[in-house]
Amino acid sequence: MKILPLNLLTILLSLAQLQTAFAQEPIIGRSSVIDGDTIDISGTRIRIWGIDAPESWQRCLDAKGNPYQCGKNAADALDQFLAASRPTRCEQVDVDRYHRIVARCSRSDGASVNAWLVETGNAIDWPRYSHGAYSTMQEKAKGRRSGIWQGTFVKPCIARAKLAGRIASC
Repeated sequence: MKILPLNLLTILLSLAQLQTAFAQEPIIGRSSVIDGDTIDISGTRIRIWGIDAPESWQRCLDAKGNPYQCGKNAADALDQFLAASRPTRCEQVDVDRYHRIVARCSRSDGASVNAWLVETGNAIDWPRYSHGAYSTMQEKAKGRRSGIWQGTFVKPCIARAKLAGRIASC
């Protein structure tokens, strides 16, 4: 049997993946908002599962066709929502390619962060991952013309791909 040499980076990445795979305890603590769908709790980056929020730099058009900072608005709204009932509790679902925990999160009063973001129009359901878990909430937000649904916007995954010079596959 031939043994292939492993470089240190491969070993470290494997160890990080193993640690994450076994870190199934809920992550609970005071959260800091990174952007509309990413928070940090005690140094752990958490990507909120099943949704996609506008990027912090992203602009949308309101009902009158005027540009506004929808990404910043989503992040600010999330910050206010989380601050109203601390601490935040996140249950890991997966780990993404950036080694962030992907999780369902809730406030101390039990309100779902994932669902709230979609139902207020601060994020969209991402069926590729959620399998439509938030589609009903999204339809309600659309009907009320809440958040990004008040006007027009580019899906966040498409905006990210465009910025990176790639074709979106979302």
